[in-house]
Amino acid sequence: MARYSKLEVIQTMLDTGIVPVNYQDNPEDAMGVLKACYLGGVRVFEFTNRGDFAHEIFGKLRAFVAEECPDMILGAGSVIDAPTATLYMQLGADFIVGPYFNIEVSRVCNRRLIPYIPGCGSVTEIGNAQESGCDVCKVFPAGNVGGPSFVKNVKAPLPWSRLMVTGGVEPTEESITAWIRAGASCIGLGSKLFPDKYIKAQAWNEISDLCRKALEAVQNARKLK
Repeated sequence: MARYSKLEVIQTMLDTGIVPVNYQDNPEDAMGVLKACYLGGVRVFEFTNRGDFAHEIFGKLRAFVAEECPDMILGAGSVIDAPTATLYMQLGADFIVGPYFNIEVSRVCNRRLIPYIPGCGSVTEIGNAQESGCDVCKVFPAGNVGGPSFVKNVKAPLPWSRLMVTGGVEPTEESITAWIRAGASCIGLGSKLFPDKYIKAQAWNEISDLCRKALEAVQNARKLK
């Protein structure tokens, strides 16, 4: 069962400004990555449903978070259908993320008051998602649908939109500043935040440092808006 209310999840996501997005098929590596993000100041983490038996790894992560990272909000991503969303909610997911908008996923999440953050690549998709109760929409793949200018142009007619940009976003001050200044509410960071060489070497401190720099870049960019 989710540990946080819908409002708490969304507010923490917006306050934090970044959402690390990662999948590891080894539970120990998954825990190492998550703990590194936590020590780097991150308080929202998306574990992606990418491999066989991913839900079993998620279940172990959920227990790990309760013991080692008590303030971490843990969600499941790459969820494309309602049964999978339900499975992860039963395992304690605090939020659900998908690569595209699925009305059935929205319905099952709404029944449990769990935030659903669907991937959207057009104003119509964003509007449909908002109509179904999605408080945050994921612009995906952000780097391919128009970049920061897409976010800026969406926010003009839909200024109330809360947009998380994922895909083609880098954990650099230049990239983060461009997205935040365009109007992104938060940023999903994937593989660039978790270089393979760091995972293989279990260089968790290096990942923590990348998280700190990304968080600082978000705060600095927000001051410029």
